[in-house]
Amino acid sequence: MPGGLTGAPAESPAAPEAEPTEGSPGPHGAGRPFAGPVAESLLDDAAVVVSELVTSAVVHAGTTVDLTFRVETAAVPAGAPEPPHVAGAPGPVLVVEVTGRHPARAVHQADTPQQADDEAEFGRGLPFVAARCDSWGTTCRTGSRTVWARLPMSGPPYLEGEADPRVPGTETVAPPPYPAGGAQGDDAWDARAALGLLAEASDLLAGQLDEDMVAAVAGQLLVPGLADWCAVWLHGDGGRGAAPRLARVRHRSEDRHDALRQALEKDPPSPSAPPAGTPVPIPWPDDGSAGTTGAALSCRLVADGCELGTLLLGRAGPAGFPPGAIDLLRDFSRRVARAADTARRYTRQATISRILQRGLLPASVAEVPGVETALVYEPRDKSLAGGDFYDVFPAGDGRWCFALGDVCGKGPEAAVVTGLARPWLRLLAREDRPVADVLDRLNRALIEDALEAAESAARAVAAAGVPGLAAAADASPARFLSLLYGELVPSAAGIRCTLACAGHPLPLLLDTAGRVRPAAESQVLLGIVDDAAYRAETFVLGAGETLLCVTDGVTERRSGSRQFDDADGLSRALADCAGLDAERIADRIRRQVHAFSDLPPDDDLALLVLRAT
Repeated sequence: MPGGLTGAPAESPAAPEAEPTEGSPGPHGAGRPFAGPVAESLLDDAAVVVSELVTSAVVHAGTTVDLTFRVETAAVPAGAPEPPHVAGAPGPVLVVEVTGRHPARAVHQADTPQQADDEAEFGRGLPFVAARCDSWGTTCRTGSRTVWARLPMSGPPYLEGEADPRVPGTETVAPPPYPAGGAQGDDAWDARAALGLLAEASDLLAGQLDEDMVAAVAGQLLVPGLADWCAVWLHGDGGRGAAPRLARVRHRSEDRHDALRQALEKDPPSPSAPPAGTPVPIPWPDDGSAGTTGAALSCRLVADGCELGTLLLGRAGPAGFPPGAIDLLRDFSRRVARAADTARRYTRQATISRILQRGLLPASVAEVPGVETALVYEPRDKSLAGGDFYDVFPAGDGRWCFALGDVCGKGPEAAVVTGLARPWLRLLAREDRPVADVLDRLNRALIEDALEAAESAARAVAAAGVPGLAAAADASPARFLSLLYGELVPSAAGIRCTLACAGHPLPLLLDTAGRVRPAAESQVLLGIVDDAAYRAETFVLGAGETLLCVTDGVTERRSGSRQFDDADGLSRALADCAGLDAERIADRIRRQVHAFSDLPPDDDLALLVLRAT
């Protein structure tokens, strides 16, 4: 994304008195539908302006935003200053407004000096916006700040020779996507081509969550449009002590790719430094092509004070890089650095979560004699640990225990409780405690842990001495857990099953005649009531009968206002599975849950099928 807006415009029209909406009057005219043709260049400019304004609000003001577009006429209300486009190019204008709610940081002025490399950069967005708009400005109200920009839909500031899109029969000459002639061509630098490249970079880099792909996209964007070759070095561990690695090399001539890589690997870029984002000349690498010379530049990639790598690029021939290309590279490198930083943070978080996930869940489920077992477990975020967990394990003395739980909450906080609950269950079960007693003990442990966390928060508030934090501390540390826990004992008569349901979706029993009924009664969640006394129920799971256990990711799967389990939807789905084995039952229900809505699941999904053979 671009670096955001700084400063204020030299001229700006009067702010509107009321919050504008689509189709409503704006500062200089009435919003209205526009049925005429729209130049593609206008859409390109609007994309760049929106990128800058949103970056200013989200990255630099720290807010979420509301984005509004509308077309306004050129009429000027009495007393309002005349916008520049009215005199020179009458016609409609496209108004873009980005409203941030409750800005977390102040607006920065245009003359703010750039500080050290590790300080936040407030970007170079103003020249881009000013070049494409006839006016822009800010409107501050209580609790919100709106940054707006007005783009004329014909006439200036579009390039000379571009047609008025409202006049039929006139030709529009589209600018080239990159400088005329590519890396070997004219040195004249097209400002619109630079804007197009930066907009494309913002779009393509924003979706990359792997730093090597960030490097690959950077090379594809720069070669051959701006340079003849490009290389990206990446540092490990935020640049602290780890040797850099050559992540990507791209050359416009494929037969010189390997030679260029070998030449660059012999001479890694120096870690000492020019300021971040400042392109500096470097020696032309000896890539084995006799007589080839040109200009080569090095640009450090720094984000949030951490050195992430170095961007190198070269342009063959005597002409070198035009001044406009130097400015472009400075802005382009900032985008690459931020994208690489985002990808690195995501990778680090995903790695930690995968390690945590392996510790939270069993490597495999135990095989119970006389029971077919099938499991489906799909965390909402495939790479992050969640609050749903399962377990099937031997408890000794011919007993096997199973559990399906769901921590109230998501993400790391829920994973912490999962990491406590599953080992406690195994420990209590192997002490030969009855099912109801296991839930009683687990409930007390959760409450004691929550109280300890509350006391720690209270001590922190008292030490800080900050008014108003006490209420937040009182509300913070409850730990709630829904759990279905049971014990299986194989016998000649069948599988004796004893189970209890604490605030969890009820388990369903499918008999051989295709009838479905709940196999337990609902009781209070774990971690809420200190003196809760849980009860267990016992029944025999006969040959061919099936016990289905699910989390609320199944029962509460939504499609509009409907849920999957409305009107006993889960019971009907299970009844249709009569005669199937455990694996096929699990797969059929999983597919029906996914097919229930076109949207991806918004919760973890887990189901356990136990079928007596």
